[in-house]
Amino acid sequence: MAVLDPNEIFFTAFEPKQQNRFILYMDGIPAYIIKGVNAVTLTQDTVVLNHINVQRFVKGKSKWGEIQMTLFDPITPSGAQAVMEWVRLHHESVTGIDGYSDFYKKDLTLDILGPVGDIVSEWIIKGAIITNANFGDYSWDNESAAQNIQLTVQPDYCILNF
Repeated sequence: MAVLDPNEIFFTAFEPKQQNRFILYMDGIPAYIIKGVNAVTLTQDTVVLNHINVQRFVKGKSKWGEIQMTLFDPITPSGAQAVMEWVRLHHESVTGIDGYSDFYKKDLTLDILGPVGDIVSEWIIKGAIITNANFGDYSWDNESAAQNIQLTVQPDYCILNF
C-alpha cells in the first residue's frame, strides 16, 4: 500500500496567473493599445497505423493555432494606421503587389506579469502573419463605446521561454 505524501493532500498556497496581467509586444504597434489577446494553442494530429485488426496511433503534424487579439483604435496614434502598415507589408492594395515573407512575418512577445509587474512567463510567437483584420463597426446608436480592432494572426510556431 502506497504512503500518501503530505504535499499532495494538504493545501499549498500559490499565486495564480491573472488574465489581466500581460503585455504583448508587436513591432510597429504600441503595446498600450492592445486590449486583449487569446492564449497560444497547439493541435497535434495523429497518424493511424493499421495492423491486422487493431489500430495504433503516433503523432502527426503539429499546428499552432491562430491568435486573436483586440486593439483599441485611438485617434492618435491611430491603431488602424499601425495595423494597415503591417497589412501593406503582406499586400499593397493600390498596386496589387504582395510582399516578401521576410518583411511581413513578425515575431511577437507575450509577457505574463506577476502581481508586482514582474515577468512570470514569456511566449515568443514566431513568424506571425495577419490572417484577418476587422476595423470594427460604427453606429449612431452607440455613443459610449470605444472603437476596437479585431486582429487575427497565424504563427509558424511558439516558444515558451519560462
